[in-house]
Amino acid sequence: MSDTADIPKQSIGRYGIWSVGLRAEDPSRRGELAEAAAELEELGFGAAWLGGNSAVRHAVPLVEATSTLTVGTSIQSIWQYGAGDAAAGFAELEAAHPGRFLLGLGVSHAKLADRYRRPYASLVAYLDALDEAGVPAGRRVVAALGPRTLELSRDRALGTIPYLVTPEHTARARGILGEAPLLAPELKVVLEPDPARARALARASLAPYLGLPNYTNNFLRLGFTEDDLADGGSDRLVDAVFAWGEESRIRDRIDTFLSAGADHVALQIVDDRSRDALPRDAWRRLASLLA
Repeated sequence: MSDTADIPKQSIGRYGIWSVGLRAEDPSRRGELAEAAAELEELGFGAAWLGGNSAVRHAVPLVEATSTLTVGTSIQSIWQYGAGDAAAGFAELEAAHPGRFLLGLGVSHAKLADRYRRPYASLVAYLDALDEAGVPAGRRVVAALGPRTLELSRDRALGTIPYLVTPEHTARARGILGEAPLLAPELKVVLEPDPARARALARASLAPYLGLPNYTNNFLRLGFTEDDLADGGSDRLVDAVFAWGEESRIRDRIDTFLSAGADHVALQIVDDRSRDALPRDAWRRLASLLA
């Protein structure tokens, strides 16, 4: 869906950073977040995606510290944040910093949301409420995996931000979306050349997701088997959803998503640090290998 308030795809660039740490709640970290966001902008990343069930308020310090970086939620759970509150936060941030924020929405998972009921219908109702509150379709993106939700992201949003997907999913998604909508998959990156260590780090990161049917069902749709989902994930599965190895191998894997139809890839560093860390040294390495 086109809208005069759309954020042009080219302004987001080809690469962004996905991070739970960038949505930290601790007020004492606000300066650290601002410095990190400013560096991401300087490094040439077009967007910062805030993981960990983020909301508009988490984007504010990053937007205030930068001048061109697009900041998006990835995702805001429709169960935790009401559409009215989301719209009010969007309006306030938009008034202060026009065109800098994307509201990334998703239905989360039944195991994580007590109110989880009829997720597709609830997402449609949430988008209806955002329409009524004046949040433009071109300023929101939907975390979509299956065909119906991908169609919804095409028709009711700027596009989609799929999480934990493969290049094959990206190609299927592009076929459903058509050319115009934004397709910005997340991709986990392990800056580790040793296969055993890289896959061990990857499996530690992957493990929680293998208990969530939204992801496992999507893997099965893509041709993986129950054996691929067992014991922390097969090498085949790990290698499909992570970029790891020497820098040239990582670059080639990222390019595979772009060749499959992605407009933008949201890159998440996976290492042995806590999820709320800000791996700025790794972000610099990423920027260098993508230059």
